[in-house]
Amino acid sequence: MSLKHSLCMPAFALLLASVAHAQTAPAATPSAEAVKPPFSFFVTSVGLGKGADLGGLAGADAHCQKLATATGGGAKTWHAYLSAQARDGQPAVNARDRIGQGPWYNTRGAVVARDLAHLHGDTLDLARLGNNLTKATAFTEKNEAVKGVGDQPNEHDILTGSLPDGRAFTDNADHTCKNFTSSAADGSAQVGHFDRTGGGNTSWNSTHGSRGCGQPNLVATGGAGLFYCFATN
Repeated sequence: MSLKHSLCMPAFALLLASVAHAQTAPAATPSAEAVKPPFSFFVTSVGLGKGADLGGLAGADAHCQKLATATGGGAKTWHAYLSAQARDGQPAVNARDRIGQGPWYNTRGAVVARDLAHLHGDTLDLARLGNNLTKATAFTEKNEAVKGVGDQPNEHDILTGSLPDGRAFTDNADHTCKNFTSSAADGSAQVGHFDRTGGGNTSWNSTHGSRGCGQPNLVATGGAGLFYCFATN
């Protein structure tokens, strides 16, 4: 072996060792923050089982928080998208005022709405554009599809108690099943259709009133007592 070749051997051996290490060393794992979607919106996978009696807004918020926590989203503050009418000396509460400023993302990281104006179509241009809340984006906290028109059973009625602009009704009729404390066979709560189908319009948050407040009433008309949850932060 020539002197030139013998001098090159240590460098060549070092190169081989470096390549071998690169092939056997474990790949760097991305941080949890880098791979976790910015989850901040979902449709409840289950209601409370008592029709439109959700324990009021506080009870509905607690349900949102519980479901989100069970799937790793408990670090955020979650509120139900529900309005309450002025009643028994208490002022009205608007659903749009309870859910933060956005943007909101579904469980798969897709933007549902950029902000309140986009969510509700506050300007003519935004109304024409529409938000991104559809059957293709409205998933449960478990990242599962919600049953809509064409599925069995149809559960596309989502409780909101709200006008299309996200505010509470101001007339004397009950649009919230006594501010979501009633499961009586009579009464009504305004619902939207998450799948934008049926009911005479395509509103996600204000399509028609329910035919009663009890669980059987909601089921009979295409619902299950489900509602929307948004992270406020």
